[in-house]
Amino acid sequence: MKKAMTLTIVALGLVTATTFAQLRKVPAGATNSLKAKFPKAADVTWKDNLTDWKAEFTDDGVKTAVYFSGKGEWKETDRELTYEALPQAVKDGFKKSKYNDWTPGSVVAIDKKDKDFQYRVYAEKSSLIQKKYLYFNKEGVLQKDAQTI
Repeated sequence: MKKAMTLTIVALGLVTATTFAQLRKVPAGATNSLKAKFPKAADVTWKDNLTDWKAEFTDDGVKTAVYFSGKGEWKETDRELTYEALPQAVKDGFKKSKYNDWTPGSVVAIDKKDKDFQYRVYAEKSSLIQKKYLYFNKEGVLQKDAQTI
């Protein structure tokens, strides 16, 4: 009974937080920055992350997510790619890494303010057992690996 009550309270809290988060209007600074940085953005949807704003859209057919502060300051851009579209140096880096016998999947190019550009490659050895995100720099050097959730 205690577990059911706790789950109910947590669920209500999440619904309330989601509803509250949707009540805030997207700041003009964020929308103006998006228009300036990505004039071809189509099908834009906004999400309030409380500390920043996330815009998801397509840019010349590429799924893209961009994060802005409430004042419109750019923080990060994530662009979906295919493995085949990766620079050859990154593909070579994957083949030379200890994960070379894993199967690569989705790829995201990540450009963050004040940080080095990187590529995140989803890789798995067995779809039920081992899954990781592998982070490579532009030169194809594996920077880190992280467990997927």
